[in-house]
Amino acid sequence: MISLTSYAFVSMILFSIGVIGVIARRNIFVIYMSIELMLNGITLFFVTFARYHFNLDAQIISILVIAIAAAEAAIFLSVIILLFRSKKSLDTDVFNTLTQGENS
Repeated sequence: MISLTSYAFVSMILFSIGVIGVIARRNIFVIYMSIELMLNGITLFFVTFARYHFNLDAQIISILVIAIAAAEAAIFLSVIILLFRSKKSLDTDVFNTLTQGENS
């Protein structure tokens, strides 16, 4: 049987790779995938502890996280499509329309 620490370690690695992806990458699609990786790491952590403690509360929270991830995917992908159509690029440096500057 695989121990609790192994599952926690894998979920921590998934979350860490996601954080590094969000911080280090400039492509907005890679950032989206990194956010999904972080949510999957959190879900694995919740399910692991729910199974370890024989409590269903954390599994309900993990289902909620999966539902939020699905909704976030729909919204984020539509935003990516709109941004790509307007700027013809997925680089985050191109998207500075929300900053205050001489563009307004």
